[in-house]
Amino acid sequence: MRGYEFDVFISYSHIGSASKWLVNNFYPKFQDCLADQIAPAPKVFVDRTMHRGVAWPEKLATVLLRSKILIPVLTPPYFESAWCMAEWRSMCEREKVLGIADSGRPQGLIYPILYSDSDNFPEEGKMRSWWDFKDVATPEPVFQESPDWLNFHRKVTEFARDLVELLQQVPEWRSDWPVIRRPEPVLMPPPPMPRFEL
Repeated sequence: MRGYEFDVFISYSHIGSASKWLVNNFYPKFQDCLADQIAPAPKVFVDRTMHRGVAWPEKLATVLLRSKILIPVLTPPYFESAWCMAEWRSMCEREKVLGIADSGRPQGLIYPILYSDSDNFPEEGKMRSWWDFKDVATPEPVFQESPDWLNFHRKVTEFARDLVELLQQVPEWRSDWPVIRRPEPVLMPPPPMPRFEL
């Protein structure tokens, strides 16, 4: 199979409450709001939908290669995750190949959601404009019964509407796009043994 398979690849850290927010609240609402904007609804990949027994590092690399847009859910742990940064940097490398996300053509293929913080992000995390969801970043399902759920729905609707417009402008798929694999852990040398003077 050649070409795009997914419109959106959602990238997030499993550390902290962002993953609960994504599964409980954002992902279902996002799918509904996308379906409200265009038919057929854009296909969204979240790693929780993978079948059991799949070699997931290769599956993630293949799906990312065949996705149009990366939506990273930004938290401080996101930038500490080797997997998340491999996904982020893969899309950055694709932008370089396409000559976009620079001063001449600033629109890129990374479409971030700010979930928490931002003061402690590395510089590369601060260089992208994002959709600020901090005020509706409640991970528990009970949030759906709160008065803030209406505001959340409006924000996700606006986000989906803008994303659908962007999806229609994504360049054609290319087989030569780079995919950065998660680096192997660096083995640190053992600390030197203390020397005792006799």
